[in-house]
Amino acid sequence: MAVELVLRSTSVITPGGTRAASVAVAAGKITAVLAHDAEVPAGARLEDFGDDVLLPGLVDTHVHVNDPGRTEWEGFWTATRAAAAGGITTILDMPLNSLPPTTTVDHLRIKQDVARTKAHVDVGFWGGALPDNVKDLRPLHDAGVYGFKCFLSPSGVEEFPQLDQERLATSLAEITGFGGLLIVHAEDPHHLESAPQNPGPKYADFLASRPRDAENTAIQNLIDQARRMNARVHVLHLSSSDALPLIAAAKAEGVRITVESCPHFLTLTAEEVPDGATEFKCCPPIREAANQDLLWDALADGTIDCVVSDHSPSTADLKTGDFATAWGGISSLQLGLPAIWTEARRRGRTLEDVVRWMSAAPAALAGLDAKGAIEAGRDADFAVLAPDETFTVDPAELHHRNQVTAYAGKTLYGVVKSTWLRGTRIADHGTPTEPTGRLLERQN
Repeated sequence: MAVELVLRSTSVITPGGTRAASVAVAAGKITAVLAHDAEVPAGARLEDFGDDVLLPGLVDTHVHVNDPGRTEWEGFWTATRAAAAGGITTILDMPLNSLPPTTTVDHLRIKQDVARTKAHVDVGFWGGALPDNVKDLRPLHDAGVYGFKCFLSPSGVEEFPQLDQERLATSLAEITGFGGLLIVHAEDPHHLESAPQNPGPKYADFLASRPRDAENTAIQNLIDQARRMNARVHVLHLSSSDALPLIAAAKAEGVRITVESCPHFLTLTAEEVPDGATEFKCCPPIREAANQDLLWDALADGTIDCVVSDHSPSTADLKTGDFATAWGGISSLQLGLPAIWTEARRRGRTLEDVVRWMSAAPAALAGLDAKGAIEAGRDADFAVLAPDETFTVDPAELHHRNQVTAYAGKTLYGVVKSTWLRGTRIADHGTPTEPTGRLLERQN
């Protein structure tokens, strides 16, 4: 294939390290990573980014789009515009908060039909595991979902009930039988029920209502089930550092478990949350600074595999001043890269680390073999980042539907100059172009 495009930078992040390079693109694929001064083939267009960093497009495997059914909360058009503006080129949509939830093949097709013409980035889908849909899991797998999400405690929406331990075992056995992946919201309902419940505006009261023990117990139970069945499981949005030794030990003995955390757990702390500021509410909750330090240590040593947004938006009116009744979810799809980079650089970590956590590892989790790296044969998906430039978060400049964010007013490092999907620029200085994203289905 004739090279159509060459992207050049003095800092290109590849699996082999960061170097000055020119990246050749043909038919939406990377064909070669060449020397910085390589001759541009006849007929090819050159895009020279100077000293701005060229990195692989981010992969966010934890996004609640809510479309159809709750599109006043979020929709595919707005969510994927926010993703593109933030350097994300692929998202996987969670199965709940839309109506209907993605728990049957028919429901998957409804969601795909809605997304098809609205996607500014590539979009894949998770299925849902409910107490009564075991019969639907294999058909959903065959239809191309990337795995199955379940809750071990109430999800917050009545159409997506949680699994008790018996039903967890039943669903996990079915999914393991066809080689699938179960991704788990791991909080134990019994610990939540016995925790103090003091509604009102005080963040300390909300934090006490979601104790670390709820996460720790649920994760231990999940490890036990995965060990017994040789099942593949993934812990969603880890916030409790107390669970890290359990996870590290399980990995060391060969239990097939992976773990994610999120920008809000890694950049925000309980100590800074003002009372009544429910834009900071999520479940599990943002915990203390000392807890956060241990999460960063676990990222560094590989106990935590990846960082994804858990973008879970709602309308502003649902963010009431009472932490007990406010909707729990943090909107950060457009801000994850600069938020993590700001904290990573403060802690002495590199952009290569950020790329591993936010692109390569999420792509590997979902089996997205064409994503997650700048190397020959992969999709020509890129973000161009000015890592030393800063900006102050203005909610009015965010593209997700409701401009509510816990990052309002924060100054962050890392300005996304442009985002590219299969060799086409899909966002330029924060402004997305027309949608060119594709719907993805699991291939292996």
